[in-house]
Amino acid sequence: MNQFSFEYPWVLGLIILFIVCAKFCKVKARSIYFPHLSALMLGKTKKGVLLPLLKWSGIVLAIVALASPILTKEYSNSKKHGRDIVLIIDTSESMKQDRFDKNDLQKNKFQVTKEVAASFVAKRKNDRIGLITFADIAFVASPLTFETDFLEKIIGMQRLGIAGRRTAINDALIQSYAMLERSKAKSKIVILLTDGIDNMSQITVDEVKSLVSKSKVKLYTIGVGRERDFDGRYLKALAEAGNGLSFSAQNAEMLTQIYEKIDRLEVSKIEDKKFVQHSYLFVYPLIFAILLLLFFIYFKNMRSL
Repeated sequence: MNQFSFEYPWVLGLIILFIVCAKFCKVKARSIYFPHLSALMLGKTKKGVLLPLLKWSGIVLAIVALASPILTKEYSNSKKHGRDIVLIIDTSESMKQDRFDKNDLQKNKFQVTKEVAASFVAKRKNDRIGLITFADIAFVASPLTFETDFLEKIIGMQRLGIAGRRTAINDALIQSYAMLERSKAKSKIVILLTDGIDNMSQITVDEVKSLVSKSKVKLYTIGVGRERDFDGRYLKALAEAGNGLSFSAQNAEMLTQIYEKIDRLEVSKIEDKKFVQHSYLFVYPLIFAILLLLFFIYFKNMRSL
């Protein structure tokens, strides 16, 4: 943002002083009085506008230069310390259980999950977020991206049964950690949401726990539905191995609160440094003032010859 100002604006008051002085301060000089001089004059001398214009333009520009005009440019240098986050969403058949939202009993667990996940994504403006969905198999629905609007649409496009009917939690975790393997972000997070018990993975429990515990990725796990629907102990063990937390949500309100809590726990840092650059412009009016006053002296001397 550019802003024009004067370093010494009070100096501009000298313009008024010069005007007042020009009107009331008469020049006194010795002169020889000729009582009949007017009779010898053939006509009145025409007063030109060039000399006054040169004189007053030079004076005004000189005063403007003394006031030191400045052009101030202010800009910011923002450094974003965002996170790389991978959301894992269960699309197995059990997620179609309805009555999960007390405000709308027609909504099932999967519909509510998509809405809450999309809301979470919309808040993470400074993070890259990826999406993995799973059932019989796990696949990447979206790579890591800053385009939250795009990701919200991808979440909305997910359908139950798109990856099968059963549950492959371990395979989904392997996919998510593989996605973050080449990430250079200082903070990496995986949020796993499921309402089932692993019954389809090709990766063993021990292999997954070993991977999670050795990785620097933080793991949050969320079990949705009734406690008998998912393996709470296993999800808790995974979260502890991943230096994260484990949650359970029995309704839409609880699920919303869980994502909001994770959002508060994983706040991205933004360093916003403001810089101000001053450009001093006094040299321009000063040069013009000198030139105009030199022309004034020159033309005045030419008339007196």
